[in-house]
Amino acid sequence: MSCETETATTLKDAGQKVTPQRMIILSSVRHARGHLTASQILEEVRHSYPYVDASTVYRTLASARVLKLVNETNMGSDDNQFEWIGKERHHHLICRSCGEVTSLDNSYLDGLASTLLEDHRFQADLDHFAIFGVCKGCAGKER
Repeated sequence: MSCETETATTLKDAGQKVTPQRMIILSSVRHARGHLTASQILEEVRHSYPYVDASTVYRTLASARVLKLVNETNMGSDDNQFEWIGKERHHHLICRSCGEVTSLDNSYLDGLASTLLEDHRFQADLDHFAIFGVCKGCAGKER
């Protein structure tokens, strides 16, 4: 099944219309290499669909977030960024000194989710985190 067919099926199964605008927006996020802001997505989408407006992009991203197709994360810049997640959950370690971003496997937070559920009966949404700190290279420079 192609990725566009999979996306269309997910939208249909959730009772959403499969519109050209939605498909172009979601395809833009899905095929991006990394994170994009909503304004970057809008700019890219307007190359092939010039009449799409910002509100359509924001509404599509919001519904895709609810469907757990994309994550929205503050990566330390002014604008939140979006990333296609599909079935793969991961997180990011961001160095506040040099800005290096390292992916972190979801397994690091699995224990936290289990502990919160057991100890507090709290089901945490631990889908996508940006964890800020200082990387190994910069930590050596600070000493």
